[in-house]
Amino acid sequence: MFTLQKEQKICQIGQWRVGGQPGDNPPLLISSMFHKGDKLLESRKEGKFDKTKAIDYIKRQEELSEQTGLPAITALVANTAEEMKRYIDFFVSVSDKPFGIDMWVQEPRIASVRYVAELGLMDRLLYNSITPWDKDIPGQVTQLKELGVKHVVVQVYDDNDPTPQGRLTSFRKMMEAIGTDTFPSVLVDTSVMNLPATSFSSVANRLIKEEFGVPAGLASSNGTFMWKSAREMWGSEGFSAMNVAAQAISTMFWSDLIFYGPQVTAPRIFPAVVSATLLLATLVYQETGRLPSNPEHPLYKFFGDFAEKLQASK
Repeated sequence: MFTLQKEQKICQIGQWRVGGQPGDNPPLLISSMFHKGDKLLESRKEGKFDKTKAIDYIKRQEELSEQTGLPAITALVANTAEEMKRYIDFFVSVSDKPFGIDMWVQEPRIASVRYVAELGLMDRLLYNSITPWDKDIPGQVTQLKELGVKHVVVQVYDDNDPTPQGRLTSFRKMMEAIGTDTFPSVLVDTSVMNLPATSFSSVANRLIKEEFGVPAGLASSNGTFMWKSAREMWGSEGFSAMNVAAQAISTMFWSDLIFYGPQVTAPRIFPAVVSATLLLATLVYQETGRLPSNPEHPLYKFFGDFAEKLQASK
């Protein structure tokens, strides 16, 4: 179940290792900032936001990442290139970590990348994303390559086939247009459409990793935050329980990266995901006798003595 025959690629984004065999590396956690409804925003049109609170969120995620060993990236969300430039300037002034740009429309995404290139920060950029709905994928890829983009997310989905196989088919088509060696890092987002369909995305992760060996993951937060009636039924505490449970479960099924939603939820998400990461490591050990290859894995950070005993017994 947890051993893939295809050799698995590990992508290096800043200090973070992403991908590999299940259980080797903890999942990359990607949070969103300045998304629709983000209470940090005071005026999207004018680019005004609560900078003090935004810094607190960024620093808290970095502290949790350091404490747990879970890699983390902040994805900046904007509607226009001018808006995104303001967010990029702000982020790089307070953090030296990698960051993502998250924009739905292709043209402002490219313009934002051009700005990052002008700043000389391409090593730190995660481009999110090349999608099946983009009008000119080959043209987009050409521009990204010329600008020196290294790390991209490829979103996959087939409107005619919502099953895991449909997502695999979509990725095959996307890679025909993108090319397998165009970018050093290709991360796959298998498009969660609702909470129960998260399982389809998880299985699609495995199918894609088995055929292509690239890191694959999902936006489990799409499934949880779109379940609006959950908050109505159970209130904020019940919703939070459902949210962290769903994202922890997603961690255990072939997810190299997880878009976990608003960065404000980091204090709940990190403990849930690190718990699942520890359980996955011992499930893999039980099946294969193999311990994580990453020396920074949470298993060694929190349960080093236990890991040593497992290694000795093997």
